[in-house]
Amino acid sequence: MFKKILIANRGEIACRVIQTAKKMGILTVAVYSDADKEARHVELADEAVHIGAAPSRESYLQADRIIAACKKTGAEAVHPGYGFLSENEAFARKVEEEGIAFIGPKHYSIAAMGDKIASKKLANEAKVNTIPGWNDAIETAERAVEIAKDIGYPVMIKASAGGGGKGLRVAFNDKEAFDGFTSCRNEARNSFGDDRVFIEKFVEEPRHIEIQVLGDSHGNVIYLNERECSIQRRHQKVIEEAPSPFISEATRKAMGEQAVALAKAVKYQSAGTVEFVVGKDQSFYFLEMNTRLQVEHPVTECITGLDLVELMIRVAAGEKLPLAQADVKRNGWAIECRINAEDPFRNFLPSTGRLVKFQPPAETMFASDTQHLHGVRVDTGVYDGGEIPMYYDSMIAKLIVHGKDRNEAIALMREALNGFVIRGISSNIPFQAALLAHPKFVAGDFNTGFIAEHYGKGFHAEDVPHADPSFLVALAAFVNRRYRARASGISGQLAGHGVKVGEEFVVVELGAEGKHVHHAVSVSDFQDKTGASAVTVGDKRYQIESDFALGAVRVQGTVNGRAFTAQVERGAGKNPLALRVSHDGTQIETMVLSPLGARLLELMPYKAPPDLSKFLMSPMPGLLVEVSVQPGQQVQAGEKLAVIEAMKMENVLFAAQDGVVGKISAAKGESLAVDQIILEFN
Repeated sequence: MFKKILIANRGEIACRVIQTAKKMGILTVAVYSDADKEARHVELADEAVHIGAAPSRESYLQADRIIAACKKTGAEAVHPGYGFLSENEAFARKVEEEGIAFIGPKHYSIAAMGDKIASKKLANEAKVNTIPGWNDAIETAERAVEIAKDIGYPVMIKASAGGGGKGLRVAFNDKEAFDGFTSCRNEARNSFGDDRVFIEKFVEEPRHIEIQVLGDSHGNVIYLNERECSIQRRHQKVIEEAPSPFISEATRKAMGEQAVALAKAVKYQSAGTVEFVVGKDQSFYFLEMNTRLQVEHPVTECITGLDLVELMIRVAAGEKLPLAQADVKRNGWAIECRINAEDPFRNFLPSTGRLVKFQPPAETMFASDTQHLHGVRVDTGVYDGGEIPMYYDSMIAKLIVHGKDRNEAIALMREALNGFVIRGISSNIPFQAALLAHPKFVAGDFNTGFIAEHYGKGFHAEDVPHADPSFLVALAAFVNRRYRARASGISGQLAGHGVKVGEEFVVVELGAEGKHVHHAVSVSDFQDKTGASAVTVGDKRYQIESDFALGAVRVQGTVNGRAFTAQVERGAGKNPLALRVSHDGTQIETMVLSPLGARLLELMPYKAPPDLSKFLMSPMPGLLVEVSVQPGQQVQAGEKLAVIEAMKMENVLFAAQDGVVGKISAAKGESLAVDQIILEFN
């Protein structure tokens, strides 16, 4: 067994590998860029080596520097994680040639299966059903349009070295094929250093189901059941679960055996994933093989009780697999939500900056204890007060739950999301809560088009209807009661003017454009119970009990005898007197006032915000890579104005209306803050 390994990655996957290595008694070496010098993976590792500037092409994609770091520290093996160099055949070969073990498949397996074009040809030779398409690299956008027309729209344009949703577009017409090909090539060149692109038929209403395989150097290959990955947004997975609520036992077996046959054909040694597109009738087609560990591997670990990182390390050290196919378990149900640094209410634009608060729910299940049922697990590479840099992808944590069945897993996940506190940046937690509450998701009735179908016009607050909106109002009144009780006990108050707790209040639900909703509420404490109040909202009565600390964001307790977790925050918005209440994905801003105070508030005039339509402002923090217009230029609605790069994605800004460009306020290459003015119109 290795004494020391180097992790050629960053973020949560680097932390995940370090965790297992420590469990196995193996020393670890982290590598880091300028942007990551204070990152969590650097702190957790036994040693750390600086390998370059912040952009990944100048650090985490520098194979020679990573190999040099191995030699400098005496690391005997490299774990590449996922992304970056994990599926780079040249890197794997170079590592092996230097006498360092690669904790992953052999370079020839990566060459055969990691390359999307080569893997499709190999699958065809093995008589595996594949989707119609053009499997050779395409040279020009014009040729891409010709091929797309021959195959028949819609088509999927994919970078050969792509992954993680990068270098992938769906085109429904010639213009989209032309533009999509160009964007794919650019993204692939920047993210993977390989700009080859191919095209295949896009199967509508498909399921994305993948099989986890595991091989050793002794010719043994097994499959570890399937993962359901159909809940995707722009081809990036959002929620994954194991097993799938869709496929039959016979389909599971057939897919698993086909995945094993493909892996054996390339002498696969390590953990890998064979991805399939599955039709309504459970017919399935080989898509591609990911010759690395997947982001969503924890759900497989939960239902099988295996540590995939440990098995990868053992296989790389030459050990045999410790189990046969008959020993693979399927125990309970696991779900993973990817917690991303993005704003779902602003079209999921990246959100970077300081994590003012990062308080994940308490873990009750760990990678070293994966057979523990009814658990919550958090895999993350960030910490409270840390920085989310703009140079890497947007995922900041993975929230995993394991229950005895699917319904219990959904309930566990909803409660865990309620208790996940992230402040300073925006996160997709409200969107995840909406997905988990959607009747079709709960019923298991979905495909890869689910998000596009139900949230095609973006995600809005009203997309998360709360089962009991009055509870949010009651919780605001309950928390306000606790604050008033503390204030009333402060010594030295002026006689006759001290704070009185009171029982009658009006909870004002703050609405847009001054359209507020008033709720008459009464709150009375139970004499024999600390931290318990009876709250009446209209004709509804709530008995709320909680011992939360004043000033804390997370509030846990019971309401009418049932456990709940919610978030309540003072002064979270622009109003320092407001209480923001969040539960089950729904958020309201409130002010809790006396009846007189509420009447006076109604007399206050509404102050409209300034008109900003004549400015083009950056919708996110990022790098301004292009300004496409000049001062004095006439532009039409829909015309490209600027391009911002953030978290490895290009974001094009278009004109919302016709106009004439006036002053340009930001220059190409400038780092922009959110809402920073790029240009203004005359």
